[in-house]
Amino acid sequence: MTTSTPRITVLVADDHPFFRDGVTRGLLQSGIVDVVAQAEDGRQALELIRRHRPQVALVDYQMPDMDGLDVLHAVVRDALPTRVLLLSAATDSAVVYRALEEGAAGYLSKDARRAEIVDAVRQAARGDIVVPPALAAGLAGQIRLRATSSAPVLSEREREVLVGFAQGKSIPAIAGELYLAPSTVKTHTQRLYEKLGVSDRAAAVAEAMRRGLLE
Repeated sequence: MTTSTPRITVLVADDHPFFRDGVTRGLLQSGIVDVVAQAEDGRQALELIRRHRPQVALVDYQMPDMDGLDVLHAVVRDALPTRVLLLSAATDSAVVYRALEEGAAGYLSKDARRAEIVDAVRQAARGDIVVPPALAAGLAGQIRLRATSSAPVLSEREREVLVGFAQGKSIPAIAGELYLAPSTVKTHTQRLYEKLGVSDRAAAVAEAMRRGLLE
């Protein structure tokens, strides 16, 4: 009598239906994955992760309302058992480093082939960190940069929030300009404060200028 290997439970989150459906089909065709849910934005992704507790969440880095890092931050904060694997068309080494630093199981380019995505899901499910060879060199550069620099590295959203503060804008105003929920901007603001070691907007701007993060 033989026993079948348990299939990996996965959630797929992407705001583009064509890409989301394509990834889902590829995972299902692998024969080792059960896609337990699909989400079209970050907030829905987090709700479904809490409900289904998949082993792996394959999450688009750039989504409306809550982006992939927001989802990752909430999963880590709430100690949910799901491992978050980020997918993005942007493969900037600073972004990759930031994602892994926040606790991501890995980071993949959206140009990855189906077999690469399936293998990445398999690795993430068993607890490995997934970084494709094409991104490894840039990641090594980021590690060296941080070893020699005391300045914090801000994400794109954190930098946009900082610029807004420097221009005297409120959180609701920044949220409107970036098409984000105010709560999401507040999350980025808190991360910004933590990185700069401050507790309010004026201090954040002053400290950023002191460190050369604002012109």
